[in-house]
Amino acid sequence: MSAPHNPIPEPSAPAEQQLQVTDASGPTALRENPPWTVAEVLALAVLTLVTIIGCVLAAYVLHLYLAPSGRLRDITRPEIMVGGQLLAYILIFILMYKLVENHSQGRVLEAIRWNWPRNWRAYLLAGIGLELCLLPLAYLLPMPKNLPMDEFFKTARDAYILSLFGIFIAPLFEELFFRGFLYPALARRFGVSLSIVLTALGFAAIHAPQLRESWGPVLVIFLVGLVLTTVRAIKKSVAATVLMHMAYNGSIFVVTYIATDGFRHMEKFNQ
Repeated sequence: MSAPHNPIPEPSAPAEQQLQVTDASGPTALRENPPWTVAEVLALAVLTLVTIIGCVLAAYVLHLYLAPSGRLRDITRPEIMVGGQLLAYILIFILMYKLVENHSQGRVLEAIRWNWPRNWRAYLLAGIGLELCLLPLAYLLPMPKNLPMDEFFKTARDAYILSLFGIFIAPLFEELFFRGFLYPALARRFGVSLSIVLTALGFAAIHAPQLRESWGPVLVIFLVGLVLTTVRAIKKSVAATVLMHMAYNGSIFVVTYIATDGFRHMEKFNQ
């Protein structure tokens, strides 16, 4: 039986990366040999968590300085949470760059396999298609009526802040960490198939608190992680999964924008 045709073209990649090996589970895959270890990636994860907590607290202190009448619960305000997280991401981006630069003699994009795809629009369409394919699960799986992240959709201003962050910033950081750093380190040690599952599990785990650990939406995120990591494993392109992730998140926010009349009737979001 012939293999099914893949409509998404291969991204351009350096010739030295085109070495093929066979994974223990069977499918042919390109060799993963990142210049960092699993231990370094785990240390990066811990440092990222500490940095996010520190930056959010710093943003909260700044908020109290600018608005002395602020209250403790203000720490959950979107501008504080998103602002602190954005600062943390910038700091971790710099750390990631330095880590890869030191390990790869300055060939950072090659080391993380950024590999911008030639037909990048196809990956945007694939991200939208992924959201459409998983949308029926929202009606088939048990979904909680209220989620912690719903607090960020109280006003149009809050919704715009979260939408911009969720479309352009969060996907870039998450893809760099999970598909750029974690997956290749795991794949070198455990093989492609198991590493795809492990990476998707980690991806779902960081989103679980936002979803109140409800297994329905967490399962959806796990499936998203499986698809994105599989694309990364086959296409050897982190840029491709960034585009898919951005389009996936973007389609969700567009649907919310339409359903709430341009974020003007946020009460519809929580119905």
